[in-house]
Amino acid sequence: MINQNFKILVCDDDESLCYLLKEQLFEKGIPVSTVLDGKQAIELIKKKNYDLVLLDLKMKYVSGEEVLAFIKDYNPSLRVIVITGQSEVGKAIECMRMGAFDYKVKPYDFEDLYLTIQRALEHKNLVLQNELLTQKVKKSYSNKIIGESQNLKKLMLLAEKSAASDSNILIEGETGTGKELLAEFIHQNSSRKNKPFVVINCASLPDSLIESELFGYEKGAFTDAKSAKQGLVEIADGGTLFLDEIGEMSLSIQPKILRFLENGDYRRVGGINNLSSNVRVIGATNKNLIHDAEKKLFRKDLLFRLNVITLTIPPLRERVEDIELLADYFLKKKSPIRSPKELSIGALEKLKSYNFPGNVRELDHIIERAIIFSEGNIIEEEFLFLPSIRFYDEQKIFIPKSTISESEVQTLEEIEKKYIEKVLELNNWERTKTALQLGISQKTLYNKIKQLNLKPQESEYSKN
Repeated sequence: MINQNFKILVCDDDESLCYLLKEQLFEKGIPVSTVLDGKQAIELIKKKNYDLVLLDLKMKYVSGEEVLAFIKDYNPSLRVIVITGQSEVGKAIECMRMGAFDYKVKPYDFEDLYLTIQRALEHKNLVLQNELLTQKVKKSYSNKIIGESQNLKKLMLLAEKSAASDSNILIEGETGTGKELLAEFIHQNSSRKNKPFVVINCASLPDSLIESELFGYEKGAFTDAKSAKQGLVEIADGGTLFLDEIGEMSLSIQPKILRFLENGDYRRVGGINNLSSNVRVIGATNKNLIHDAEKKLFRKDLLFRLNVITLTIPPLRERVEDIELLADYFLKKKSPIRSPKELSIGALEKLKSYNFPGNVRELDHIIERAIIFSEGNIIEEEFLFLPSIRFYDEQKIFIPKSTISESEVQTLEEIEKKYIEKVLELNNWERTKTALQLGISQKTLYNKIKQLNLKPQESEYSKN
């Protein structure tokens, strides 16, 4: 049975055949659009995201071969089934070499054609799922949300209820708390679970690339655009688009995101046609976007459009009872199968008393490091190599372990500046390593260096 969310276009200059096909497919519960010539087909494909085209070859103005060539250049994932007369079989076979999925000769048997349509759509889904699965396999982070704390249980209950709706969601949480995992949980528990879950990290791409990645581009839109490319909103049609670190998105691109959130409309870079895509958007941030909006660093209208539902992931220090479960999971995942390692009682207590500024991701790295350097099957506390500084990352408030007196109180900016400067100096101003240790993106670190007016000392230049 074909999902009713699939969109099919019939392109044939035989009006009676178009009408018949539309009626036959409608009886199967499939909505169909029809056009009578190739020119109309191209214009419609530019405006809507179709899954499959039933294409006649012999038409006035623009031939079926020309339409197929356009499709393969404009939207390679769009499946095409050629329907042609007996005399055009040779051309139909050539069309398959050009990328058509299959061909049928008139007069066709509808049930046979319907089975071919099913196979074409299943093939498209398999290819897309394979691409998405390949991306997931490349991820180093687990796709499980582990914990039994009350904080986490309340969050998961809210997430499950949110998944049942189709509203946009904003996920707040410190770096390393698992915002992408929660977004994927929501997708998998929603009515969109059989459609793509597509991720873009707004902090890892420059502004010039974010727009083309999200919305795609037309051939010739810029120097290296030798062919048209689908954007992620087009690939995610019917599914979920996850905008990670949305707080890092510049003010120049935010209006285009707002327009898309309002009505699902967008344009490819270099394009003039309005396209539309039906996706649910989940944004994630480790920033206080309300605070940023007040300082005009983030658009208020975009924030209000995005945070219809807001879910906040508690930091690991607020769910201490989950540390043992998570540590045990990472130990089993990363230890050699034949000689699994365990934490000593002292090591476990030390972990429970640690503040985890990097949250679950930091615990993952601590366990991995301890497995590498410890001897024997028991990991003692000295092999945890925990930093001597504890800090609370949500508002970038860094707190030494010792109690501070009133005379020692400093502004948050002063404390932040000193700490970041210290870590930079420790790493000889190597920014990639520093950003990793601080649990922030390189873009965020670069902005902090500018904002806090940090500069390497003369001796640092000599070290490089």
